[in-house]
Amino acid sequence: MKVTPLDIRQKQFSRKMRGLDPREVEAFLELVAAEFEEVVRETLAVKDELKRKAARIEEFREREKTLQETMVTAQKVSDDIKDAAKRQAEVVVSEAELQAEKIVQGAHTRLVQILDEIAELKRQRVQFETGLRSLVESQLKLLEVFQSGPAAPRIGENVEFLDAKPKKKTAAE
Repeated sequence: MKVTPLDIRQKQFSRKMRGLDPREVEAFLELVAAEFEEVVRETLAVKDELKRKAARIEEFREREKTLQETMVTAQKVSDDIKDAAKRQAEVVVSEAELQAEKIVQGAHTRLVQILDEIAELKRQRVQFETGLRSLVESQLKLLEVFQSGPAAPRIGENVEFLDAKPKKKTAAE
């Protein structure tokens, strides 16, 4: 059973002959009750403070839990971003390799075309040289024929013919 300050104040003692001085007992009981009342108030204040501290501790625990969850989430997001960046980098590298392969293939194709064009130009040169040689040889043979044949008319005579001016026709003609 808990004793309250009111219980102390209302306590009645039986009286006996030659017993204690009732005023002294009552004064002492009043003093004890006042001290006890102060102790009860302090206890209540400490309990209130303890409740506030416990509430703050719980609040801090919730914050800690939230921060831990946030850190875990941030780590997962960071890992996801790293993975996505790595995959994207691999895609970029693959595309670059593919493009490089296409460029090399295009260059190879162009090289083959250029080599074919060079071969065609060489063939045309040989054909041209052969045709020119044939023309020169035929012209040389023709010259030989002209030189070895009957006397060639003099060039001057042919030129005189060209220099001759036609006569003007008169009205009488």
